[in-house]
Amino acid sequence: MEVILKKDVEKLGFKDDVVEVKNGYGRNYLIPQGFAELATPSARKVLAETLKQRAYKEQKNIDEAKKQAEKLNSIEIKLTAKAGAGDKLFGSVTDADLAQALSKEGVEIDRKYISIAGGNIKRLGQYEATLRFHREVVSNFTFDVVAEA
Repeated sequence: MEVILKKDVEKLGFKDDVVEVKNGYGRNYLIPQGFAELATPSARKVLAETLKQRAYKEQKNIDEAKKQAEKLNSIEIKLTAKAGAGDKLFGSVTDADLAQALSKEGVEIDRKYISIAGGNIKRLGQYEATLRFHREVVSNFTFDVVAEA
C-alpha cells in the first residue's frame, strides 16, 4: 500500500514523502493517527501542486537551518551534573537537557530532533549528538558532561 505522509515518521520518511508500507500498518496505524493518507491519483496531483508552490519557501527554511548549524559549530557546551565515585552520574543527562543548554546559547531546536549517541548519558566525559535542523541539514555536535563543583 502506498501512502503520502502528512508528518515526519521516525524510520519511515518525512512529510510529503510517498512511501510503501504494509497494508495493516497503513490502515490500522498511519491513517487513523493522521500521519498519512492513501496515495490515490488525485492525492498525488494535489501533492505535486503543493510541492511546486512550496519550493521557494522550502529554500528559505533550508538556508535558515544552515545558519543555525553554522552557529552551532562555534558553541561549546558543558553540561554540569552531580557525580559520584568513578565518574558515575546521579541520574542521567538526556536530549532534553542538551536542548535546554542549546537554547540558552541561542540555538533553538526541539528535543525530538536531538539524538545522543548511546542514548542517555550516565558518566562524565565528552559525548557526541546528532541534531536535525531540517530534513536536509543534519549536524554532529560534541559536548562535555562535567561534575558540579
